[in-house]
Amino acid sequence: MNNLPVGLDECEVVEALRASWGLNTDAVTYVQVGFGSHHWDARLADGRRYFLTADDLDQKPWIGADRKVAFEGLRSAFDTALALYEQAHLDFVVPPIRTNDGDSVRRITPQYTLAVFPFMAGRSGHFGEQISGEERVELLRLLADLHQATPIVRSTAPRRGIGLPERPVLEAALNDLDQPWEGGPFAEPARKQLATYAEVALQWLESFDRLAEEVATSGHEQVITHGEPHGGNLIRAGGRLLLIDWDTVALAPPERDLWMLDSGYAKSLMQYAKATNRQVNQSAIALYRLVWMLSDIANFLSVFRSNHQRTEDTQLAWRAFTDYLRLEEPPPGSSE
Repeated sequence: MNNLPVGLDECEVVEALRASWGLNTDAVTYVQVGFGSHHWDARLADGRRYFLTADDLDQKPWIGADRKVAFEGLRSAFDTALALYEQAHLDFVVPPIRTNDGDSVRRITPQYTLAVFPFMAGRSGHFGEQISGEERVELLRLLADLHQATPIVRSTAPRRGIGLPERPVLEAALNDLDQPWEGGPFAEPARKQLATYAEVALQWLESFDRLAEEVATSGHEQVITHGEPHGGNLIRAGGRLLLIDWDTVALAPPERDLWMLDSGYAKSLMQYAKATNRQVNQSAIALYRLVWMLSDIANFLSVFRSNHQRTEDTQLAWRAFTDYLRLEEPPPGSSE
């Protein structure tokens, strides 16, 4: 995120770092990366360096509808990342560092959690960037290894169905287009924009229902998925790829990961199918591409229909929101 978290003081982050991880530093540096979590760079006097992530429990609708459920879901996700690294021995997984009590994440205020990660020296990517053919091959291999590690975490990992948790937010907005919206500078523009493209949004929801039914009746297999293996969650370090940001990890159909690398089954996914002996379901590819877009639209609407200000983050959300609505069909994989 570009903007500092509202309701969380940097002193609280530093104190939690000392109390829960035993890491003493006088200050941390806010890092403007990503969209959804807040990050700091922590440097200790002895040269050690850590990457801190604070999550707003009010902004995790895909995990839980309230703070308690969201925290438990976030802890389950980070516990799963640790199991993949420690038990499945997947060295491309960058898991959180345990607290002094052995926890993967700590709730430091009623609204915010803190997780500490090793600082990985390397080149980080960004969402939407194109990856090279060589990196595409490597990422597909990593995803194949990840999905095949499912037995180790099957009993404890979070589960994601083929639903759309944010659907009520989108439907509520579509049903409230006749009344002015309040909350901030993007409220009324968002209402007018959605009204213009309401028929398109309704058609997308119909497509979602059709595809979800196809996938549900196809006997799909659930595997452990990362959820967002795009360029922004990749670090190139030491000649290899590392996968970061594991708050979205969950059991789901493999296409939840694969759609971002799809440009036609024969071209992009044959390596994965060969490595896993698993056929790729093109209906599921289309479903998860649509889920990604509808989830983003709903999350942006949630921001615009609540109290907000004009900031770098809300301006970024506005640009993405309007770009989505102007599409005639869901976009191709973001790694294309």
